[in-house]
Amino acid sequence: MVRRASLLLLIVVLCAAVALPHAFAVGSRDLVPASTAIAFTDRSGIPLGTVISSNSERAVAVPLDGVSPPFLSAVIAAEDRRFFSHGGVDWISAARAGWETIRCACVQSGASTIDMQVARMHFGLGNGLRGKLLQIWDAERIDAGSDKRSILNAYVNRAAMGGEVYGVEAAARTYFGIPAEDLDLAQAALLAGIPNDPVRLDPRTHWQAARARQRYVLARMQADGMITAPQALVAARENIHLRARDTSLAAAQQLLFELAARVPRGDAPVRTTIDLPLQRFVQAQAQDVVAALSSHNVTQTGALVVENRTGEVLAYLGSLDYFDDAYLGRNDGVQALRQPGSTLKPFLYEYALEQQAITPQTILADVPSSYAIPNGEIYSPEDYDRRFSGPVSVRTALANSLNVPAVRVLSKVGVPPFLARLHALGFQHLTRAPEYYGLGLTLGAGEVTLWDLAHAYVTLARNGNAIPLRTIADSPQPPGEQIGDPDYWKLVTNILSDRYARAQAFGVGSVIDMPFPAAVKTGTSSGYRDTWTVGYTPEYTVAVWVGNFTGAPMQRVAGVSGAGPLWNRIMLHLYERRDPPRFAAPPKAFLATSSMRSVADRSAQYDEWRVQQGDTTGKLHILFPHNGDLFEDTLAAGDPHRSEQQLAFRISRPSDATVAWTLNGQPLEHGSGDAYYWMIRPGTWMLRVSDGGASDRVRFTVVPRVRHGKRGFVLLAR
Repeated sequence: MVRRASLLLLIVVLCAAVALPHAFAVGSRDLVPASTAIAFTDRSGIPLGTVISSNSERAVAVPLDGVSPPFLSAVIAAEDRRFFSHGGVDWISAARAGWETIRCACVQSGASTIDMQVARMHFGLGNGLRGKLLQIWDAERIDAGSDKRSILNAYVNRAAMGGEVYGVEAAARTYFGIPAEDLDLAQAALLAGIPNDPVRLDPRTHWQAARARQRYVLARMQADGMITAPQALVAARENIHLRARDTSLAAAQQLLFELAARVPRGDAPVRTTIDLPLQRFVQAQAQDVVAALSSHNVTQTGALVVENRTGEVLAYLGSLDYFDDAYLGRNDGVQALRQPGSTLKPFLYEYALEQQAITPQTILADVPSSYAIPNGEIYSPEDYDRRFSGPVSVRTALANSLNVPAVRVLSKVGVPPFLARLHALGFQHLTRAPEYYGLGLTLGAGEVTLWDLAHAYVTLARNGNAIPLRTIADSPQPPGEQIGDPDYWKLVTNILSDRYARAQAFGVGSVIDMPFPAAVKTGTSSGYRDTWTVGYTPEYTVAVWVGNFTGAPMQRVAGVSGAGPLWNRIMLHLYERRDPPRFAAPPKAFLATSSMRSVADRSAQYDEWRVQQGDTTGKLHILFPHNGDLFEDTLAAGDPHRSEQQLAFRISRPSDATVAWTLNGQPLEHGSGDAYYWMIRPGTWMLRVSDGGASDRVRFTVVPRVRHGKRGFVLLAR
């Protein structure tokens, strides 16, 4: 009776072991779900590649009929010789492996079948004891619901093939530059050996180990009767050449992997806005330009080409080579946060014109100037050439990217309003408080992406009409949003496209001068860590960044010499067969050369500049602070750093003058100096200086501190 019950229990267990995998079978369609593979094409339907996963793996799926028979035979010989005759688990191999392990107290051979490896890859299982048990269970489920060809297909398209390469098609194109269906016996055996240990058998980094594994695979194929001894010998002696690293498998890799993480899955390929011929041109020219700059410690670049009418991105270059680990090629130069240098100045001038802080005829002073910044310091901006031009027009100041006038303009409009305008233009990463950036905001004190910069310049090219940038060709285009006055945007474009206006800084005939109308702005960040060139015609915007992903400085490479050459080549390529349309002209009144206001501004600022140049015949004048300045005292009473909180009052004066200083009517000092350092205190103050004949005065305000985590005082507005 007991024996009968035991036999019955054994039968039930065996039946359950056989039936349960069928009850929870995994079908062929589930092995490579539609949601894991996304095919991408360019705007014309030309394939860009297929991304199997969204985690930056280089992978392309092909049907089993698209794989060379020698590779399929090599895989079976190397990984699972009885693949077509066993179920999910090869119990014969498992028993042999178990016996050898017991006999020598070590692992002599593995027993992992192709089914088990597919289960591990498909369900993300480990290789420990628990992982192996789950692999056995899931392999049986897969075998119960899928035919062997489907299982083999899942394996050859998912197997790790060294580095970030997955699947035989990706491996064949990466290492040999051919499709998987064209692999010969030697190439097939080399690739089939890699999945056994993708790190130590990577042919690019461990060539001898990969060749040794290839000979092992050929020997297994010969032993199983798949090939003859002469065929194995010829294949083993074949001289295999690995293809140099390139991006021939797909273009715009960073963009494709980013899209794969968010676009809806489906059977139809996703049509991007990328123009593949243009993308390849940009890639090739980028390689050439960076190679020419390599002696100046330049290793990377990023570039965008955008159609202004639709906002469609025609070319997206995230790095020179996505798969180049030496120079961090997987980073994305389009989305990386970098300091923009002077590329934000056009948006400042447009906003200042719109707010009537300046007029098109205003004369700005490019003279030594001082401003209060956080940490209780005085900020004295300098131009790139460390020279001062004296009184300059708005056109000259912007076209030549003069720093001192730009800071002067920002001090007029105020940092908080300008920061709000930049947010409206799409600079989403400028998230700090206004006092964090201070007056350096217009010179690149914040961090932006090339994407955001290109988007803002597209808005500039569209005369303030903002639309989002698009990378999916069939996505709907929302209506544009008008920012600011179109006439002022047109004036800024007119200035940026005036090659003669920028001749002072860039000369005539530089790489940013086109044989047709094109507006352009360059930028160089502090310490030569980033160079930028962004420019546009009415039809296209081209944005380029050049630098290093490590943040290492370049050797005195500026925007015009770093990013400028690539911008030049792309723009010329876009118009090699025709000229672009002309820009819309600003109102004629904006182009007038004089006005009563400009004459008044010029008079005061010219006097200031003349004194700064050593001409002491000018009248007594307060250089800093300016009338109407508003400061924030950022230290509380009792703070040990309060003794450091000083404003530097600065004046110009005739050389022989003795000056009396008063603050709110109280005398400060009599002397022949040009500066007085005053301990900052909240209140409204009237500073007056006199030399017995002439006098000057300014009114400024200091407000109590607001908590923001910084020491010092901040110029809030003028």
